[in-house]
This record gives sequence, structure tokens and C-alpha cells, in this order.
Amino acid sequence: MCKILVADDEPDVLIALQHRLEREGFPVTIARSEEEAKEVIATAEPSFDIIVTDMVMESDQSGVEVLKAAFARDLFAEVIVLTAYGNVQNAVECMKRGAFDYVEKNIPGVDVFDLLVLKIQQAVEHRRDTVDILRRLAAAGGATP
Repeated sequence: MCKILVADDEPDVLIALQHRLEREGFPVTIARSEEEAKEVIATAEPSFDIIVTDMVMESDQSGVEVLKAAFARDLFAEVIVLTAYGNVQNAVECMKRGAFDYVEKNIPGVDVFDLLVLKIQQAVEHRRDTVDILRRLAAAGGATP
């Protein structure tokens, strides 16, 4: 089973997301700030597979900072950035930096929790495929002809 970190400074969103993901069978660790998220990422053993982070916490670049911390720890982590203040510039920056996805919290007519569960399931599958490819490459590289 994969390890998931959810970082958001809005307690209601954080707890609702944690409960929803746990009901889906995912083990979830929470962080209430950018700094807490970076600390938890740095010390987690093993590293997190999936990280869901709010874009705006202590600063309007908190999501980018959490993304950087995630990739500094595990280049193959899957990071989903959430925002209530979506804009094209932030979305493009996150995707260029390797985010798996960028999801707005306030999409009219869409249950963001359902959407996020779907995105997490896709990220888990992508992570699994990536790890499998890396294992195959390592095994092939270690074999003697």
C-alpha cells in the first residue's frame, strides 16, 4: 500500500480529505503547514509515494516549495497540487516542475473529493509503473551477458 501525505493549512479541508482517503483504504499522514510538510517529507521512512499539497499556505508558493522538498527526497514521488486560487501561471509552474496534477478546490458541479480520489488512484498506478520499470532496468543492468 502506498504512503500518502496531505498538506493543507485549512483544518476542515485537511480532516475531510484525510477521512475520505482513509475510507478509500489509503494510509494518510497530515501536515498543517508548508514547514511541517517539508519536515515530514525529509524524515519519513520510507518516503511518501503520493503527496497532496495546498498551493497557498504560508506563502503563495508553498505548494512549489513542498513539491521541491518531495523531489529532493524521492525523484519519483507523485505530487498533486491543490488550490482554491487557481491561475494558469501557478499551474504551468507546478507542471513544469514535475507535479502529477494540479487540481482546483472550487470547480462548479464537481465533488473535489471524488476528483482527488481519482487523481490519487491514477498517481498510485503511475508510481507503481515507474518503480516497476526502475526495478527491471536495475535487474537488466546487473545481469552479465
